Amino acid sequence: MSHAHPELSEPSALAKGGLRVIALGGLGEVGRNMTVFEYGGRLLIVDCGVLFPEENHPGVDLILPDFDAIRDRLDAVDALVLTHGHEDHIGATPYLLRERHDIPLVGSQLTLALLDSKLREHRISDTVRHIVAEGETISFGPFELEFVAVNHSIPDALAVAIKTGAGVVLHTGDFKMDQLPLDGRITDLRAFARLGEAGVDLFLTDSTNAEVPGFTTSEKNITPVLDRVFHTSKDQRIIVACFASHVHRVQQILDAAHEHGRKVAYVGRSMVRNMGIARDLGYLNVPPDLLVDPKELANLPAGMVVMISTGSQGEPMSALSRIAQRNHNFVTIEEGDCVVLASSLIPGNENSVYRVINGLTALGANVVHKGNALVHVSGHASAGELLYCYNIVKPRNVMPVHGEIRHMYANAELAKLTGVPADNVVVATDGVVVDLVDGQASITGKVDCGYVFVDGSSVGDITESDLKDRRILGEEGFISVIVVIDSQTGKVVSGPDIHARGFAEDDEVFNQIKGPITDAIDKAVNEGVTDTYQLQQSIRRVVGRWVSGKHRRRPMIIPVVLEA
Repeated sequence: MSHAHPELSEPSALAKGGLRVIALGGLGEVGRNMTVFEYGGRLLIVDCGVLFPEENHPGVDLILPDFDAIRDRLDAVDALVLTHGHEDHIGATPYLLRERHDIPLVGSQLTLALLDSKLREHRISDTVRHIVAEGETISFGPFELEFVAVNHSIPDALAVAIKTGAGVVLHTGDFKMDQLPLDGRITDLRAFARLGEAGVDLFLTDSTNAEVPGFTTSEKNITPVLDRVFHTSKDQRIIVACFASHVHRVQQILDAAHEHGRKVAYVGRSMVRNMGIARDLGYLNVPPDLLVDPKELANLPAGMVVMISTGSQGEPMSALSRIAQRNHNFVTIEEGDCVVLASSLIPGNENSVYRVINGLTALGANVVHKGNALVHVSGHASAGELLYCYNIVKPRNVMPVHGEIRHMYANAELAKLTGVPADNVVVATDGVVVDLVDGQASITGKVDCGYVFVDGSSVGDITESDLKDRRILGEEGFISVIVVIDSQTGKVVSGPDIHARGFAEDDEVFNQIKGPITDAIDKAVNEGVTDTYQLQQSIRRVVGRWVSGKHRRRPMIIPVVLEA
């Protein structure tokens, strides 16, 4: 089995007639999915998504794929294929289009509609769009693309078969094999089998649930659980939080509310926007007179109210988080309210979600979540489904995608169990170059590929070093020391003035370090030091030693030496 090695060097030139595959995100993480295919000097991109920040990314709004590897070759991009409308697959597209706005965008009707609303927010227009559906074939440059229906937790998801002179690649996108989907649109295993019969040279498969045995539970199994929640909360308000793109889950809630004679309001801007799009395009069936404006809820009895909210991942600015912190504009939790978190826990979000659950519980809410009821099922294929697909497709080479490292290795083991030779199973990470030459896939090098942080309006300006500084500020505190010295004699004429943040004590507690700072400057000057930078370093050492010994802390220390 080919493994990704951090010591890999720059890749050599692509062999004539070969196909190159480079993931710029999505391998080793759940999010930021973006894969670049190169053939005959031309490029095809599949997906362009974001990763949401964790607690060790203070102040960061989004994390993008690193476009550096293709930045000087954007003119060679023939198309960007979007497999489905989730943020981790489309969210970074506006940032790519800022660099070349006329890259052809290819996706299903719902996927491109969800992207359109995002592009309008970024004031991007005049894009080139190609709406495709399952069963269709379309060509861009040397890439012939065939689209296959797959079932996922959002409607209109597609797998894509990419056909070039180097062979056929089948990319599943995110998928599962729910045999009783709410919209009746199952993963097209007949198409998978047909492609397999013709020969699939490289199979890129969703790894997210590769460690989970058996088959993913059907969405239909949630309906009786929701019905039970409605039955047991007859006289209480019900607030359901789910992803703003989870059309199937929202449909189940609308149906349950209609059956139990309740009115529904959407809470959260993205929820209102996305469900409006899904309804207009016919993916969401809303019974007449069911929806009301959230501000009208106060006039209704509690037993007639259902709110569908964003914030199932504990996002700090989401509607549910603001409700839990009692700072939402018009929604406050009342004793006995039932709150349903109808989503999975994205790795890294656990603490945020539990914080919201604790906040809601403390306010008197009854919180129903995946840990205590079947209110969510995964959108990804479990091990049994992946084995099924390997046996149907019988690929020559396999490259697990979409998942953390452990998920991808588990997926690789499944491929080998079904008879794919170990040498033909490639586990890569972001930036690793995989070449398909003469029917054999192998790792041939690595390109630089890091995180690109979005902080407010700045993109890529924040570095790991900046984040480290922010973490120190947040965890260890901050001390500034200002000293004015005589430019002729080097003697301290004013200060040291010391200000601290992140310490419980008043600034007076730092008076005891002022003498040692002055002594350190006098000593340095007497030894012939006149450079203010070196004097600042002397101050940093004295303060650092003192605060470490007294407080067991390592704060950020900013010394400033001015000459008068």
